[in-house]
Amino acid sequence: MKKLLILFLLLNQTVNAQFKNLLSDQSSLTDAYFLDDCDACGCSASGGSMGFNSMLSEKFIGVRYMYQKYQSRDGVFNNSPWIDENFNTVQLWGRIPVSSKMDVMVLAPYHFLNREKMTNSQSLSGLGDITLLTFYNLHQTQNDTATFHHKILVGGGIKVPTGVFNNKNNGSINPSFQLGTGSWDYNLATEYIVRANNFGLNTTLSYAFKTENQKNYKFGNQFNYGSTLFYTILVDQLQLVPQIGVAGETYQANQEFKEDVPYTKGDIFFGKLGIEAGYRNFSAGINVMLPINQNLTGGRVEADYRLAFNINYIL
Repeated sequence: MKKLLILFLLLNQTVNAQFKNLLSDQSSLTDAYFLDDCDACGCSASGGSMGFNSMLSEKFIGVRYMYQKYQSRDGVFNNSPWIDENFNTVQLWGRIPVSSKMDVMVLAPYHFLNREKMTNSQSLSGLGDITLLTFYNLHQTQNDTATFHHKILVGGGIKVPTGVFNNKNNGSINPSFQLGTGSWDYNLATEYIVRANNFGLNTTLSYAFKTENQKNYKFGNQFNYGSTLFYTILVDQLQLVPQIGVAGETYQANQEFKEDVPYTKGDIFFGKLGIEAGYRNFSAGINVMLPINQNLTGGRVEADYRLAFNINYIL
């Protein structure tokens, strides 16, 4: 437990220092950051690097709220003003067993997006793109006396274009100011879980293949990864699970009429901290993510932080 607390403190100091540096350097940025962050921000936010799972239980249904804050340059010049963008998502999510080796996951988001420009404010709200994933238990340690317990899951699924895509918004600085991509997209995912006594490590990888929508616009393919170290504390019937980890996202360039759109690719790397509490069949959690390093759309968009809350019913 002492080692875990030390890790928490070290990462927190590192992230805070980096976050302060980003803020202090904001006035001198000339071509720093992009966010072709469609799935991770507004349109069809599926969780991405926020993860597909609860550390308390792999089988659940619940509600997750995600808040993401960005700053974008309102113009193409180095001295163009920064504007604030706020992406709020309420997501119904669940991971439901359909057999002893297979789970089906559903992610259904509803978005509230807004930004304050120098001359006016803009807002969007509505249903986002629904994602369906199937996970198959490829391997699991069967020996209860083993020191380490391993579990490997592989999966895939689709993202349905239930969110509205408006190509007028693509003229804006942040191409993610959309409720949906307007396209059928396809996902591959894998998850590895290892446990030893009260410690555990959850690692996820996912890749989204985007397709062209009816407006001849295609968002870039997206790779998400994350790893979370957690520790389970039992207090009578209450379980507490503090967590620490890292996560990242990489995006390929968007395309319009099969031509790459400039300044629409990049990557971002986060540190994250969180805690979950479980009592009987209910659990609640909070998770915060701060950027450690980002290389996003030529200085036009900068990610500040992400925050998530969830309440689950354990199946």
